[in-house]
Amino acid sequence: MNGVAIEARGLARTYGRGGGGHRALHDCSFRLPAGRVCALVGPNGAGKSTLLNLAAGLDRPGAGTLSVLGSRDPAAVRGRIAHVAQDKPLYPQLTVADTLWAGAELNPGRWDRATADRVAGTLPGTARVRALSGGQRTRLALALALGKRPELMLLDEPMADLDPLARHELMGVLMAEAAEHGTSIVMSSHILTELEGACDYLLFVDGGRVRLGGEAEDIVSAHALLTGRDGDLAPHTVVESRTTGRQLTALVRKEGPVDTTAWSVSEPSLEELLLAHLRAPDAPPLLTPSAVPGAVREAVASA
Repeated sequence: MNGVAIEARGLARTYGRGGGGHRALHDCSFRLPAGRVCALVGPNGAGKSTLLNLAAGLDRPGAGTLSVLGSRDPAAVRGRIAHVAQDKPLYPQLTVADTLWAGAELNPGRWDRATADRVAGTLPGTARVRALSGGQRTRLALALALGKRPELMLLDEPMADLDPLARHELMGVLMAEAAEHGTSIVMSSHILTELEGACDYLLFVDGGRVRLGGEAEDIVSAHALLTGRDGDLAPHTVVESRTTGRQLTALVRKEGPVDTTAWSVSEPSLEELLLAHLRAPDAPPLLTPSAVPGAVREAVASA
């Protein structure tokens, strides 16, 4: 699918007033092509939930611009977006059946009952939401989101309270949805191994900015894990290095061929890469060409 799902330029959001305000996002710029399954990762307080709320049209930036599905006003395209927040807000007094009925009534012409029923699975229709377990509420929230047949899904830690089997099952449903309908999915999670097999795009947010952005495969392949006793790390950019005994291990961003006579070279896993960048907040950012906002890309090309 062609087009852009989300594009941010100089995005900023601060909560609170005066010098004591919390700066959740600062000069955050990136581009997410449509049809991607994107992992949104970063430490607690990095700005992930703020970014999802802004994209869902639930909040407004303090500075910069944010375009969602081609609109500079995300709230105007809210009908084409499904957002599942961390706390899975549902009406506690409604039953499961009532909740799904409301989803159909609120999304006329878009509601996919078969998908909603499949995701809801064996949830008892007469059970009230307040009586459901955390995992059951997650399943119901995802049933509402997928039943809406959105063009963009924004999921904030959606699988955190699911058991491994349910997590695997619902992740498969999400991947099938993306493949069949070209749905753009942005999913934040702390379960890095889960994201590695499911997501083809990466946004790593730290300090209110995107430090890594683009195709996950390209970002991983741009790095190398070097192990050796003695060797020059130049001209590569060192993200992290450590010495154990007489052996040095370094995660580097490759800036040319690696000297394989001095180093044992391997490709890091996505988890190893992200953990290294978490431990190295001063490492320079890396955005692949598809993740660079259009105006920024044009300015660089004309310079």
